[in-house]
Amino acid sequence: MRIKMCSVHVNDPAAAFDFYTSVLGFEEHLIMPEHQLYVVRSREDPTGVGLLLEPSENRVSTKYAQGLRSLGLPAIVLGSPDVRADYDRLTALGVRFTSEPNTDASGTSVLFDDTCGNLVQLHQD
Repeated sequence: MRIKMCSVHVNDPAAAFDFYTSVLGFEEHLIMPEHQLYVVRSREDPTGVGLLLEPSENRVSTKYAQGLRSLGLPAIVLGSPDVRADYDRLTALGVRFTSEPNTDASGTSVLFDDTCGNLVQLHQD
């Protein structure tokens, strides 16, 4: 078995699709705007896991996303071969980070706001 798709709840799937593709550099895998269905994939792993940008239209997913955010926890973790380079590139594109990249025993990481209700962690080990 392998993971084929996972999801992250977003408050606006179309806006999230735009952010994840035009800013973060993911590519379109499946798009059905009439059903608010947007799935992206990594350009570096085009046959890898799809990320469903799932609408947060119910109180459970909204409370969950708000709870994670209030604790400063990421909704998803993205791998990066060079967190500092991605931090610099994304900062230049206007992405808001919560801090500078930090290195500890688990590797280098940093959190940013995905503009759609979530904190996302970039991680490099």
